[in-house]
Amino acid sequence: MTGEHPADRFIRSSEAGAREEPPIPPGVDPQVPSPARLYDYYLGGKINFPADRDAAERIRRDLPEISDLAWANRGFHQRAVRWLAAEQGIRQFIDIGSGLPTVGNTHEVAQKVTPDVRVAYVDSDPMVRAYAGQLLTDSRRTAFVFADLRDPDSLLGDRQLRALIDFTEPIGLMMTAVLHFVADSSDPWGLVARYVAALPPGSYLALSHATADKLPQRGVQAGLAVYAKATENIYLRPKPEVERFFAGLELVPPWPDGAPRLVFMGEWAAEDPELADSDGSRWGYCGVALRR
Repeated sequence: MTGEHPADRFIRSSEAGAREEPPIPPGVDPQVPSPARLYDYYLGGKINFPADRDAAERIRRDLPEISDLAWANRGFHQRAVRWLAAEQGIRQFIDIGSGLPTVGNTHEVAQKVTPDVRVAYVDSDPMVRAYAGQLLTDSRRTAFVFADLRDPDSLLGDRQLRALIDFTEPIGLMMTAVLHFVADSSDPWGLVARYVAALPPGSYLALSHATADKLPQRGVQAGLAVYAKATENIYLRPKPEVERFFAGLELVPPWPDGAPRLVFMGEWAAEDPELADSDGSRWGYCGVALRR
């Protein structure tokens, strides 16, 4: 078919019949683990390859709470989206580093609050691009942008993004479990500041980031070793460096009557913060902040 994107042929082939392993879309090396496919496996998904599963199980030997970690982050993401839509009236979201489709995607959570919420998903993984059709349930309210967060000018200037998102109205910027794949040399703090500067007043940043603070070194080293051989390395940062991402913003309390601050991933807006303070939750900090 003239002008057809290779990803379209990939989707048709994957739907043609059940296969033991997912088809390999253009630009994907199934022998090299990727953060998106590893995360999918931690959450119990099936869009991953043997190399991803082997790598994940190597981490699990020294970090048995790896799936709890992934679910803690996913829970924070969903609770933050729900709070922004229901309590703050946010009607449009940009989800940077969206990852592969899973249970409770951003638009699904937000549209349960208000059906007309618009969501732009952004990712640089070709596997995510190939499966983006599962996220784009309504072209009037969802879009996928294939872009690297390390290139904010291209991302923010993308035609699809600009067609869907109104930069004169408040936006919910979701950056969960993505910035720990950006090296210090790429200035992740400067990148976040660039994105925040593009947001209108009344917008919010929801961010989570992996850490190694006071955690077992065997688990830390296992994770670092696996991601060193993946498509993206991982950079575990201490709490003060995660707090820097919120510079110039107004952190909101993680629960009613709480002080504005960062908390572990499972705790934010949890019904019972003490119960949510699991081993996996402690592998990452999170917070939500307002741009005045």
